Amino acid sequence: MNRRRSTSASKTFASRCMSISIILALVSALCIGQLVSIQLLHGRSTALAASASRTLPVTIRAQRGRILDDNGSVLAQSVERYTIVADPQVAQTFRPTACTADTQGRCQEIDGKPVGTTGAAAVARLVAPALGMDAMELGAKLSAPSRYTVLKRDVTPEVKRAIDKLGLGGIVYGELSSQRLYANATLAGALLGGVDADGKGVAGLEKTQNSTLTGENGYKVFQQGNGGEEIPGTVTKSKDAVNGSDVTLTIDADVNWYVKKVLVQAKQHYQADWAIAVVQEIGSGNILAIDDSDEITAGTDAAKLNVSKAVSQTFEPGSIGKVVSAAGMLQTGAHKLTDKFTVPDQINKNGQVIHDSSPHGPSHWTLSGIIEQSSNVGMVMAGDKYTNQQRYDFMTKFGFGQSSGLGLSGESRGSLPSPERWDGRTQDTVLFGQGYTVNALQLTNAVATIANKGVRQQQSIVKSVTDASGHVSTLSKPQPTRVVDENVAAQMMDTMESAAEHYQKFIGIDGYRIAGKSGTAEVAGPDGRLSSIIGDWSGILPADNPRFVVTVVMKNPHGIYGGLTSGPVFKQIGEFLMQKYEVPTSTPRKSAIPVDW
Repeated sequence: MNRRRSTSASKTFASRCMSISIILALVSALCIGQLVSIQLLHGRSTALAASASRTLPVTIRAQRGRILDDNGSVLAQSVERYTIVADPQVAQTFRPTACTADTQGRCQEIDGKPVGTTGAAAVARLVAPALGMDAMELGAKLSAPSRYTVLKRDVTPEVKRAIDKLGLGGIVYGELSSQRLYANATLAGALLGGVDADGKGVAGLEKTQNSTLTGENGYKVFQQGNGGEEIPGTVTKSKDAVNGSDVTLTIDADVNWYVKKVLVQAKQHYQADWAIAVVQEIGSGNILAIDDSDEITAGTDAAKLNVSKAVSQTFEPGSIGKVVSAAGMLQTGAHKLTDKFTVPDQINKNGQVIHDSSPHGPSHWTLSGIIEQSSNVGMVMAGDKYTNQQRYDFMTKFGFGQSSGLGLSGESRGSLPSPERWDGRTQDTVLFGQGYTVNALQLTNAVATIANKGVRQQQSIVKSVTDASGHVSTLSKPQPTRVVDENVAAQMMDTMESAAEHYQKFIGIDGYRIAGKSGTAEVAGPDGRLSSIIGDWSGILPADNPRFVVTVVMKNPHGIYGGLTSGPVFKQIGEFLMQKYEVPTSTPRKSAIPVDW
């Protein structure tokens, strides 16, 4: 009986072994068949699929062009930077490799000692010193349930190389980006503006010149290793990036720096709400400096949210407007500068009382003297043969009520109502710079037109563009326009020189003759009433060989009158210009149009 049971058990065991053997044989046959299928029948497609999974296009980012000043100094540029990113899911499975003779270059230590932990904490300990960050903070980021997290932006290539040396490929790596840097802090900060996180210009010149500054990205298609690195010899397609063009401005950074400095000081000294200045080269129309007392750093949120006050702020020009009115009177033949007037300190016209800034008895002034003394009453009296349409036409010809053509962000063209909208008072106040508004650029170019022998130049702030291949192109601009005859402009220069001599103590520059005009205007304050004051000065120097116009404007300066407040600021800027450009001193003034009789 026992022998039968033993024989039966042996048969059962043998049967089971045979079944297992058959199954194993079938599995082996299937594996061999699959291997044969992969290697012989589908080998090419499988290899191609594996290659395709590693072959990815990578964008080659174009560098944004630079913004340069007239002398080639860099005002804005993009530099190579990296965004350090990580794969938290892989980081959490990380186990440091101990450093031995066989693992050099592929191991992880901290100051020659073991990392002391694994996972996200180990990665954080390794990366923290290179990034200058807290390991606990990094550990929290690396413990997130995601496959992608940013550890730090805008790191230098040196930091990126330090990360690469940690042997954390596929866990922590750098993505190429760029950072926009500005060289001179608050120098023309709002004028330059800034870019967004993608490097697109969103304010200031960065915005208006964005299409020029922006390049064209390229690409490269290659097989990548586990850490995203390029496998040598696997590039299949590529296209080079084309960097953006450089934009060279007419701005002279040295001049603009000095202008900024004196404006900030002037705002404080005169307790003004703000101060603005523009420096223009007369012959070319180039803007050498344009800034204000706002201390805004280029590229910051403040620069992206605000526009340059020097561009956007409008104001009544006050008595500087008398220069435009008198030039129009001469050009139309309504008056000569030698015409004689007996001028009281106030006049009642159209039911409106117009008065001068200070009381005086009946004064015997020529039209030149009316401008030299800055008499509102005298201008109204001289306007008897100068029609409303002529007044409007000449303000328009000098550029008031129009865009400067510079295309600057936030620029306001001011307001110049048509004559049909003038009431009985406005038709007279426009003669002495009230009843309409301008910006500092418009006012500067109007005065420059007189200095340029009656020819109005299109202002420029962009000098040239240099593309990625080095080709330089200058921007075309409209032909200059004659506004008044050369002899009219010469007579106005003479009168403006007399007006400047009136303020010689405040605006005089040793060795140089100056032609200029002050302005003071009441403007609406926060309460809507005429409770605020604009004090401005626009001067030409040297008067005998005009090269520059400098306009300074302040709101609510302590001292009120433009000649006494903005005038001294003009003097500071003028002295700097004469020294920097080594301008020859003036010849003596030999004669002048009479200012009284």
